[in-house]
Parts: sequence; C-alpha cells; structure tokens
Amino acid sequence: MNPFAKINGHNKTAERWELANLTPTPEEEWQRMKEFLSLSRADTAAMLETVEVLFRRGHELVVGTYDYLLQDRETAAILGWERGADPEHLAERRRFFTVWLARTLGLDMGEDFARYLFRAGQIHAAHGPRQIHVPEMYVTGSVSLVNAAFARFLAEEMPGAAVVPLALAGWNKMLSLHLNMMLMGYRSARTVDSGDFAVTVSLFGRMRNVTHQQQLQIHLPTGATVDTLLQKFFNYHPQARSEVFDLGWIGGERLDAAGTPWFVPHKVYQVKPMWRVLLNGKDISYIGGPGISITAGDEVHVFPPGR
Repeated sequence: MNPFAKINGHNKTAERWELANLTPTPEEEWQRMKEFLSLSRADTAAMLETVEVLFRRGHELVVGTYDYLLQDRETAAILGWERGADPEHLAERRRFFTVWLARTLGLDMGEDFARYLFRAGQIHAAHGPRQIHVPEMYVTGSVSLVNAAFARFLAEEMPGAAVVPLALAGWNKMLSLHLNMMLMGYRSARTVDSGDFAVTVSLFGRMRNVTHQQQLQIHLPTGATVDTLLQKFFNYHPQARSEVFDLGWIGGERLDAAGTPWFVPHKVYQVKPMWRVLLNGKDISYIGGPGISITAGDEVHVFPPGR
C-alpha cells in the first residue's frame, strides 16, 4: 500500500485500521459449543445404536414435518401455502431437510457442517433464493419437533431399551448444537436488515468468489460509523475475514467472583496491506479509518490487492 495519497490537495498518510468485537466464526462457535455441551464418546456410542431405526423412519419425518407446517395456519402463511403447497417449493424444502437429516444421522461433526448450518439460518431469515422470513420462534420450534419425533420413533421401535434414554440425551445435545449455529446465522442476517437506512456495499475481485455476492445492502442506525457497517458485514460473511485481515490480540482485564483481576485477550482484525475499503470513492485508510460517520446515500466499495 502506498503510504501517502493526495486528498483534497493535501498529502495524507495511510492508517492501518482494525476491527474488534466481531462475533466468533462458525468454526469457533461450533467448537466452543461442542465443548460446552460435552458430547461424549458414551453419548455417540448410544446414538449410533439408534441410527438405523431413525434412518428407517427418516422419510416419515421429512414428509410429516411439512404436512404439519402445511396444516398450521401461521406456518402455511409464512411459506405462502395458504391454498396448498407449491410442488416445486415443497420439493426444495424436502431435499434441504433430507440432506440435513442424513448429515445429522451420519454424526457429521465437521466444520463444513457448521458453515452449512450457519448459512441455513441466514436462509430462514429471508436471505435465500425465495427470500422467505421464518420467525425465530418457528426455527426453534422446528428443531424441538425433530427432537420429539426422535423420541417417539425410538419409543415405538425400541420399547424399553436401556440405550434409548442415553441416545436421546446425545441427540438432544446435537440438535441444540445445530440450533445454536442456525440462530447465529439467522441473527447475522437479521442484524444486516435492521436500521434506519441502507448502504450498498459493492464487492470486487476475489471477494465476490469468497462471498458469492457482488453487492449487499446493510441497514444502519442514524449516527452510525463505517465500523458498524464493517462489523455487520464481517459477521454476516465471516469466511471473508481471513482474506482481508491479519489476526491480532489485545489485552484486557475482568474481575472474577472474588474480585481478582484476570488478563483476558481479545481478538482484533488488522486490515492487510493493499486491501481498500472506499467510502464514496475515498479509501478510509486516508480519511480517518472505520470511525468516520456514514449516512444515507453513501456507497462503500471493497477492493482486494491488485485493483
């Protein structure tokens, strides 16, 4: 990056700006919640003993779930099915559900599944091809219905089996993990849509490949700064962080229950050389960094090195 630029006739020095207080990435949150839920080898061993039974009833679960949503007046209205399900739309949703169920019953614990669930949450927040917004209560409720169906299937297929309570405990942990990831993606999308005015962020070069988007509209509150916009953007597209930023750490203190201070490191994301974020055509590295104000009608462009 050229450290100098002429802005309004004056030489300016580039500022290497940074972002802090971003949410965890899906991979980080996936690992954190796995550790918190303590999904153990004993849990997975019990779950494995029930996979065949649940897989055998899988088609029933998929079909029954959408029959249930179709019969409920509110969910039918949300999906646009007041006069019956659109066959193409229904087939899409059944395929999506079947893929998720297959990966779940296959005990897929990989980070790619974390990213898949994060994106699924965004789709449920109207950020998918059909732009259908499913209220959060129904996202949570649907996972609970799956948990209940698992319990019913096992009670019917394996009555009195000692392994069933252990397996259900494991499935409950796994479904809680999945729900957490979906809600993380869901809320990242709802945050993007929340604010008093919208600003268009245009992407260029490999950022389009990383995000699969050319533009994204981000809503902001009155009085917002570019920092607010960038936080929303990189929480929505966490996979783009490693492209744009070097990871650093800053220290802080917090008090424990006894009042003893503890050193707590926090992540900061420092923009890499040659990456440019332009506000109305001006590189923010030369005009004050992400702390500068942004208002309705402003435009933001993100360019990778070489552009």
